[in-house]
Amino acid sequence: MIATTAMTRTPEHLVAQATLPSPLGPLTAAATARGLALLWFDAPEVGAVPVDPAQPVLAHLARELAAYWLDPATPFTVPLDLQGTPFQQAVWRALTAIPAGETCSYGDIASRIGRPAAVRAVGAANGANPVGIVVPCHRVIGRNGTLTGYAAGLPRKAALLQHESAQRSLAAA
Repeated sequence: MIATTAMTRTPEHLVAQATLPSPLGPLTAAATARGLALLWFDAPEVGAVPVDPAQPVLAHLARELAAYWLDPATPFTVPLDLQGTPFQQAVWRALTAIPAGETCSYGDIASRIGRPAAVRAVGAANGANPVGIVVPCHRVIGRNGTLTGYAAGLPRKAALLQHESAQRSLAAA
């Protein structure tokens, strides 16, 4: 088992894991029988979970990540098994509605889920997102437009946003 932090609580019932390449460093992915449950940068292998990049969910994810690096507007359809509280689940669903190349604030997300006063709790749920990139927590920024916390580091957050906005600019041209 890996160390636990706000973002890195290891999901339960994992059946397979794989290390996937990305332009920003390796990603550790893990799946349950129901769907993708974990996608982290810089994470070690997950305990005694078998390494199986051919597992259907992980193979699906690998194809979609490859497409994302070519065109970040390509939607993710990999099934998810996001394990969290009902509040976290609501935040994570709201994150998936942020289009590639766009950003919003924690307050925007709080309003979207009907809890406008829960800005700090939204920040905590955002930080606990178990599947970065697919559930795009990197698209959430501070109210004043600044980049704020990202478990994989602010340089990666900036790089992801730059990748998405550059592709969006090319598509608009």
